[in-house]
Amino acid sequence: MTADEPRLLPRPGEGKHSYLITDHHGGPVSRLADATELIQLHGGNQLVDHSIALLPDEPPGDLRYLAERLTEALRDAPRIAESRGRRLKHSDQSWAAAVHP
Repeated sequence: MTADEPRLLPRPGEGKHSYLITDHHGGPVSRLADATELIQLHGGNQLVDHSIALLPDEPPGDLRYLAERLTEALRDAPRIAESRGRRLKHSDQSWAAAVHP
């Protein structure tokens, strides 16, 4: 993301997106968004672990198939987010400083 691009905020809601328009990183709203994203990723990882533990005991069928595919998608999302985060121009140190001031 460049300084000119608005940041999509990690806000669930009514089908509408919220954006942060800023020319610097590490401001209070950016730090809150970083922390919220980490919490969301952690929650997703916990759900994946829970699904993996529960699904083998479920009988085969459409609902189990759907749950398995949703679990796979949720499992992949944090990995994609981590990969994209590594490609950002900012170093890991500046990321850590923004998340843990």
